[in-house]
Amino acid sequence: MATAGGIGEVAVGKVTCAAWVRRRDDDGLLGVARLFVACGRASTPSSPPLLDLVAFDARATALAAEPLASVVMGEEGADAARAIAVHPDGREFVCATAKGCRLFKLVDQEFGFRLISGEASPLQSVGPQKCLAFSTDGAKFAIGGEDGRLRIFHWPSLNMILDEPKAHKSFLDMDIRFLDSAFLVSTSTDGSARIWKIDEGAPLVNLTRSSDENIECCRFSRDGTKPFLFCTLVKGNDVLTMVLDISNWKRIGYKRLSTKPISTLSISLDGKYLALGNHAGDFCVVDVNKMEVSHWGRKAHLGSPISSIEFCPTERVVISTSHQWGAEITKLEVPADWKVWQILLILLSLFGASAVLFYTFFKHATINL
Repeated sequence: MATAGGIGEVAVGKVTCAAWVRRRDDDGLLGVARLFVACGRASTPSSPPLLDLVAFDARATALAAEPLASVVMGEEGADAARAIAVHPDGREFVCATAKGCRLFKLVDQEFGFRLISGEASPLQSVGPQKCLAFSTDGAKFAIGGEDGRLRIFHWPSLNMILDEPKAHKSFLDMDIRFLDSAFLVSTSTDGSARIWKIDEGAPLVNLTRSSDENIECCRFSRDGTKPFLFCTLVKGNDVLTMVLDISNWKRIGYKRLSTKPISTLSISLDGKYLALGNHAGDFCVVDVNKMEVSHWGRKAHLGSPISSIEFCPTERVVISTSHQWGAEITKLEVPADWKVWQILLILLSLFGASAVLFYTFFKHATINL
């Protein structure tokens, strides 16, 4: 049993989708970053579909038992969130439903948070959307529908950049290049993939493939020195991960990282790791530099396809979702990264040691004189 804000104590539905929310206080770069998870919940006989904001405890690697804020998505099962895109500033969420998209805003209050519905008329009646993505700077927003239609908007004005009704047969996956938001990659249920130039609002190139190949999931690299595109590829009975050079969109190589068909793909914020979820409910995390598996999450969603997987922005943790099991938090068994405070401590230690050496040298030099 759980309390859903404003509707009393009821048995709320399973998590249908989830996304990390990173909020920084309004006092700029020195503000404290806070980490939450936005969760869409299905309806139950005693609860309507909900959107929850849940606190994340990094020390315990767990979500809080009760939401900090909650809002009712609607009265029908079709109003439940299927996917969530979070604006980079952490203050706006777009939720895809079976009917279209809904905008919600996260508002700070004196004693907590509140989720309120926002105005986004151009998004409300677009029908079911498979893919949602904000650009890195939050100035653009793209949606790809089950009907194969691609729409790219300026944000927050929602002025149209591109409206292509026949972009694909039906969208499967989509990503916007992290560094400059210049390109968008999209894949289709028929195995094709296209690159779009966002500022021009036009297609750039179709990725080449043979008749027995299906390109499925896609993610751009996050490292500016290595501008790659990662795609999962089904070739006959083989499940491969291929790497493309985005300077010419040609393939660099392949690697078999999973023997089971891939259902979702994600990349960490620093670009060091890929996460691949499969249709059997397992996932693996791959070191990008070595293209080797660093962590296996076997039976994370036993027997149920993983519908989404996202890296935590600040910790080596992922949140994964499936229709049968809801949301799962997993701490990754990968080499620990240096924290900012550890680097500062080393620099301060080096500075202190240098000061002592300088003082000792100066003192002896003065005595000798």
